Amino acid sequence: MERKEIHKEEIDNLISMYLTGNIDSQSLKTLTAWSRESAENNLYVRNRIELWFSSGVAGSTTSFDKEKAFERFKARVEKATIAEEQKQRFTKSRSLKIFYRVAAAILIILLPLAGYWGGMETVKSGFSDIVVEAPMGARTKLYLPDGTLVWLNADSKITYSQGFGVENRNLALEGEGYFEVKKNEKVPFEIRTKELDLTVLGTKFNFRNYADDEEVVVNLLEGKVKLKNELIASDDIYMCPNEKAVLSKETGVIVKSKMNASNSNLWTKDELYFDELLLEDIAKQLSRSFNVKIEVADSLRYQRFYGSFKIVGNSIEKILETISSTNRMKYKYENNRYIVY
Repeated sequence: MERKEIHKEEIDNLISMYLTGNIDSQSLKTLTAWSRESAENNLYVRNRIELWFSSGVAGSTTSFDKEKAFERFKARVEKATIAEEQKQRFTKSRSLKIFYRVAAAILIILLPLAGYWGGMETVKSGFSDIVVEAPMGARTKLYLPDGTLVWLNADSKITYSQGFGVENRNLALEGEGYFEVKKNEKVPFEIRTKELDLTVLGTKFNFRNYADDEEVVVNLLEGKVKLKNELIASDDIYMCPNEKAVLSKETGVIVKSKMNASNSNLWTKDELYFDELLLEDIAKQLSRSFNVKIEVADSLRYQRFYGSFKIVGNSIEKILETISSTNRMKYKYENNRYIVY
């Protein structure tokens, strides 16, 4: 049977559907097969991605006026972004930033489609870093090119090469992320931070290391991970499921303990969970989640608290009131900030 000719406009629509997450399995097969048919087709897909990237993420002034298909493409991405924005009650003032960040997260899914088929050497040439961020008061969900699921908590970001998965799976994390790593014994998955590096083959874990936190915390849900201390010379530490490792940034000492690790990623379900966490770091988490300023008195910085709070339908006042009911702290609001004392 003679194969039906596919027009470029249809390919544009398929790319649009893929990038917005609305493509079905048969359409994906069609797009994949077409890209593999020839070097010309492969280049066409690559150029479309680069055009979109330069106009959306990099902030180029490239116009889409002559590209009707990509006008629809851009509108679809923006529509999907607005829907997600309303779902999470984002404000209008953030919409443009959110559009670019969601677009960046969506873009990386298709990059392998245009690159891997062009040959490994082609893929490895000319890589630039990709940065995906979650703004204050929001969370971001994405899939890396290797299939790894990532959730980024508020005010967090990851940075990695467009060649992620070709020779390595290295990324830099600032803030907090939950990862469900796709297993690949030949290419370990590595997260690098200033204080602590983590290496896995395939696993589920939560990694928190904000620059202004007192501690770095790793919670392992499944699999096995290796931790390398970057603050002091010490042996690597291996973790098993339902273990927590806490690195003190002041002393460089890592303490490992047993815990119910499934609670560590409750923030991906809009719930805050504090397991004997420093009040200083709790205040920072609340600041990021509700986009407010909180100051903690020096005398309370190293107090630890335990608790769980829903974010949706809750308020910063209600949470502070609940914590203060323990009679271990008080709070007040003045000069556009909450003061815990």
